[in-house]
Amino acid sequence: MSILLNEESRIVIQGITGGEGSFHAREAVEFGSKVVAGVTPGKGGTDVDGIPVYNRVIDAVVNEGANASGIYVPAAFAPDAILESIEAGIKLIVCMTEGIPALEMVRVKKALKGTGSYLIGPNCPGITTPGVGKIGFMPNFIHKEGNVGVISRSGTLTYEVINMLTNLGIGQTTSVGIGGDPIVGSTFVDMLELFEADPATDLVAIIGEIGGNAEEEAARFVEEKMTKPLVGFIAGQTAPPGKRMGHAGAIISGGKGTAAEKMKAWRDVGIKVVENPAEIGKAAVSILNS
Repeated sequence: MSILLNEESRIVIQGITGGEGSFHAREAVEFGSKVVAGVTPGKGGTDVDGIPVYNRVIDAVVNEGANASGIYVPAAFAPDAILESIEAGIKLIVCMTEGIPALEMVRVKKALKGTGSYLIGPNCPGITTPGVGKIGFMPNFIHKEGNVGVISRSGTLTYEVINMLTNLGIGQTTSVGIGGDPIVGSTFVDMLELFEADPATDLVAIIGEIGGNAEEEAARFVEEKMTKPLVGFIAGQTAPPGKRMGHAGAIISGGKGTAAEKMKAWRDVGIKVVENPAEIGKAAVSILNS
């Protein structure tokens, strides 16, 4: 099985006629994804490699049965693109766009409430279910079907960890890069809840970062609800306070959100925390073989 992206997913690419959208749409198709439509206002009636392009997301839903979307549009238009997918009833929305103002994401989060839709991102590498498909820009060749779920705030470390697992013969159920912005659509807790309920997932690899309190919230969920083992890593262990490291959300402020605090929170609830990302694969092997 998998979470969120599965055999029933029919994907519409918002911004498909742009350079990024068209490139990653082709990569997704090559990976086996069911990309059934694209959306670019004013380009309706055209196509990209035979994929029909519509002016509105609702047209892709009605005509092609789209139920998942990948958003590759500039930051100025991304919030409205997300809202359009929500209004069209899309259940899985994945936004790769970076630079969306936090205030705009507050508006998006409010619109998401009660809809039953999941938003992955923004500012993320996307989601991949090996053997099914992907939305985003994770490399095609690194994935392998298996029994480990992956959740990460760090884009690059998402596919570094996936590649490491694959090279050790460990496949994945679904890998999710949730994004590192201060406000994201789906949190660690949202994804942990889904992996806990997925019978095919036996272990979860979780990659956090300095800044914010997402990791501490994940620790509380693990302590109260998780029965499956986890291996984790916190990025930014040597980051100086007050300096933004990569993502807008990766900043230590007022002495809070440090790597040491987060690592302790995870260890206290039984997560196997490694000091170096290169150790994640071996730790996963050890847990799965125990």
